[in-house]
Amino acid sequence: MRGIQFTRFNPDENKKPPFQKLLDLFTQLLTYTSGDVSEALQWLTELDNEYNLTSQEYGIGDFIQELKDKGYIRENEESGAIEITSKGEQTIRKNALEEIFGKLKKSATGNHNVRKSGMGDELNAETRPFEFGDGVDQLDITASIRNAQINHGIDSFSISQDDLEVKETDFKTQTSTALMIDISHSMILYGEDRITPAKKVAMALAELITTRYPKDTLDIIVFGNDAWQIEIKDLPYLQVGPFHTNTVAGLELAMDLLRRRRNPNKQIFMITDGKPTCLKIGSQYYKNSFGLDRKILNRTLNLAAQCKKLKIPITTFMVATDPWLQKFVTEFTETNSGKAFFSGTDKLGQFLFRDFESGKRKFY
Repeated sequence: MRGIQFTRFNPDENKKPPFQKLLDLFTQLLTYTSGDVSEALQWLTELDNEYNLTSQEYGIGDFIQELKDKGYIRENEESGAIEITSKGEQTIRKNALEEIFGKLKKSATGNHNVRKSGMGDELNAETRPFEFGDGVDQLDITASIRNAQINHGIDSFSISQDDLEVKETDFKTQTSTALMIDISHSMILYGEDRITPAKKVAMALAELITTRYPKDTLDIIVFGNDAWQIEIKDLPYLQVGPFHTNTVAGLELAMDLLRRRRNPNKQIFMITDGKPTCLKIGSQYYKNSFGLDRKILNRTLNLAAQCKKLKIPITTFMVATDPWLQKFVTEFTETNSGKAFFSGTDKLGQFLFRDFESGKRKFY
């Protein structure tokens, strides 16, 4: 038998190859430039000039060619512009998942464990006596044979129904999530970029659900003066507009999308940095950016109460620290009996991931 062999550690052997190192940085830049490949490559070239990211053997030109050869970017035949491919978009989401949520332990896909045992398909460490209706595939062979030997002896080995044990299983649940992202102008005001962390979290959550929980559903909504649904592939290109904050429109769309889902377990995640400042009444917009407008606030709180009646909890991730804004979020959360995190941009992903994972284990 071959034993354990120890060798001298060589740190150079564990360094990433030049392409992978530049790819990690390039995908980060694509998020900041909202998917503008040309601008991201210009930034990458400037960073290379300042920090010597490349060498004589491998330059930025080699990296660009390899991006094309491996299918991360392509040149538009009509306009000549360089665009991200679907493979490139997925790479951005994967990197966001690894950056924000860390490397996740491998597990069966599409499942959220519930604290109930029964006729599920997730095995746990417990066993129980065989009952009529249990499948043969659930039998714990080792435990059943051990019981037969104890009950009947080894010399006259026989096995009966009373000796049989089955492996206990857990029920699993699916969850429908609506993720609301504030794209009002305040998300880039005051010298702080709040939209980029929000995009990263959305991409990471989308990648987590599609790879680990593919039976779940995720609807992504952006809201400014209005609210509309976007696809997962649109996330890298998301930008802030000259908008007010129509939280009511976002909640109404989220409720409408979740209403169509037959899944009984539904939830809303809302990433925002401010108060609601806009309503659409008919074809007209009612706006007030100066403090909390009671008319807008009442409509917002009414929707929070409706979500509570429909058993749709709302988790608000507040990326601003103004005390009076926190007061609004507190009142909104109490009305819905939901949760709120005053996270800041640096902890946003950690809070959302922790709440997403723990929340699924609480559904019945």
